[in-house]
Amino acid sequence: MYIYETHCHTSESSKCATASGDTQARFYKSRGFTGIFVTDHFLNGNTTAAWDLPWDKRVDILFSGYESAKKTGDEIGLDVFFGWEYTVNGSDFLTYGLDKEWLLKHPEVMELHPNDYFDLARSSGAYISHAHPFREDWYIDMIRLFPRKCDGVEIINSHRTQFENDMAKFYADKYGLPYTAGSDNHNADQARLSGIAFDRRITSESDFVNALKSEKYEIYDHVFDQ
Repeated sequence: MYIYETHCHTSESSKCATASGDTQARFYKSRGFTGIFVTDHFLNGNTTAAWDLPWDKRVDILFSGYESAKKTGDEIGLDVFFGWEYTVNGSDFLTYGLDKEWLLKHPEVMELHPNDYFDLARSSGAYISHAHPFREDWYIDMIRLFPRKCDGVEIINSHRTQFENDMAKFYADKYGLPYTAGSDNHNADQARLSGIAFDRRITSESDFVNALKSEKYEIYDHVFDQ
């Protein structure tokens, strides 16, 4: 099986991360992963990109962690792909399948209502998975669900409680939404890692989207010795 991390952050682009793209790539290579998706916080979330910068500069910063990981991945034999984690008042949505050119053409995404963002992204070929949908924290005023606007649900998030993950699976099952899983790794030091395993190698972000839509994959969840 070919194992992919679908949810990790880098210090270049996410304020809450301590691991650089280079560190993340080397960490996952050491754990036997085939590849990773760098999904840093989007420009409406906990990003290192200052809000007063020009749009193209902000997009460059969003991509910087991915580009660091990609450079190292190419050197050490780890596939590295791009995605982002879009935020709606503390609720997060992993977006796969769109690129830098798309973002540069769509600065209006920052002003769109979430429903309109989902519609635009998905009509452009994106796959959206609701990350840790039942996460509870002090800054989250309510749980927000968009079952008709998402393609999948992250039913295992290595950072969240078993209760939260069980609720995510219950939600996905009730709405007939496919499963995804990810580690939400910010620091390259956690023992439990989650992701998706395929029976073939993924070649691109769009290939990943197509593979997810085929639902021919397995959920990966493993606890490593520290």
